[in-house]
Amino acid sequence: IYRLCHSLGIYCIVICVSYRQIFAQTQPKVMLFVAKKLELRGFFCLNLIVVQEEKTWEEALDHCRENHHDFTSLISQTENLLAQNQIQNSTITQRVWVGLRFLGDTWMWVNSNPLSYQAWTQTGDQDQHSPVWKRCGALTKQGEWENRDCEEKLHFICV
Repeated sequence: IYRLCHSLGIYCIVICVSYRQIFAQTQPKVMLFVAKKLELRGFFCLNLIVVQEEKTWEEALDHCRENHHDFTSLISQTENLLAQNQIQNSTITQRVWVGLRFLGDTWMWVNSNPLSYQAWTQTGDQDQHSPVWKRCGALTKQGEWENRDCEEKLHFICV
């Protein structure tokens, strides 16, 4: 049970699972919390909002910042797996926008989180030679990152 709310095509999800459950590939126990501050040792909490509206990358960024907190960043394998799990519904586009953008000569998270963990697709061209029209990052249902045309309209994940 991980549906916290569903209205206007928006799923709000608060997931708290232990790291052991994620890496053991077992079904995690999901707990919903209403609290301002959680201090749980050995637990990881992530608030994901999967927005089922098709928008360009820039439109999605604006939507996340105006209606939620920001675009999601996936800074670990755990976060990537949790996000991947949340986009498996057949009504969600095959890939979703995340806060990944190619600026200057590097890929970065728009919320300034470090890009230490990476999950690029093996066929992607995410290096410095990324075509000018494919400089926005998306997460696929297979859990891989792809560089896409920023004008493509996809669902997206906010936090």
